[in-house]
Amino acid sequence: MNDIVDALGAAAGTTCLVGAGGKKTTLYALADRLDRAVLTATVRIPIFDREVAAVRVTGDPVSALDAIEGADAAEVANGPEDAFPLGLVPERERDDRYRGYDPAVVDEIGAAHDGPVLVKADGARTRLLKAPNDREPQVPAGADRVIPVASVGAVGEPLTAETVHRPERVAAIADAAVGDEITPELVGGVLAHERGGLKGIPDGATAVPLVNAVDDADDEATAREIARVVHERADVPRVVLARMIEGEIVDVVE
Repeated sequence: MNDIVDALGAAAGTTCLVGAGGKKTTLYALADRLDRAVLTATVRIPIFDREVAAVRVTGDPVSALDAIEGADAAEVANGPEDAFPLGLVPERERDDRYRGYDPAVVDEIGAAHDGPVLVKADGARTRLLKAPNDREPQVPAGADRVIPVASVGAVGEPLTAETVHRPERVAAIADAAVGDEITPELVGGVLAHERGGLKGIPDGATAVPLVNAVDDADDEATAREIARVVHERADVPRVVLARMIEGEIVDVVE
């Protein structure tokens, strides 16, 4: 499985990205490789117009989607397919980001669209690791798969707000203290925890953890240790090791 679509199982249905350290990069890489992909969010998302063919800012995304799919060649460049990958968002907030839809609205998009739907369902403020608060993540009930993300770059750094979003929550579920050195065991434990990477996964959805930023042999060894911990603590089909800045899969650990 050297292709990210295959590795993540994202060829169809609704795929949600949560966690920290590569959600947006992964979403954009998937959108670029999938036919007729819709990219949306249930949380705030930075402006991503350059990552898709078109963005529609609308409170009625299903109608907007129907209009595009029913358009003829004169209405949408060379035909409706030229609108994909399509971004759907409810409104622009400030100059640098869009708001996200309620998760139930994203379920409506998924039910109305015959192609894959990609969802940013969590925020992390560009940190490399996180644990969600009581309101996070915002995963639609109809999600087919959830991809909890963490960056191998967090390993070796102190467990503080410079590297970790909500470090006190990470510390609580990892039996650690704020300020401790982040280890592969800690990252794997957070990805595999029901109050960490596996929080809010709907019944019937598949979790596929993703360890990102595997840039060299040392990173790969660290990522494999993280994957080992995940498999020890959680029932997931595989852990994907990736270098998403290049859109590459390093390995799939089953």
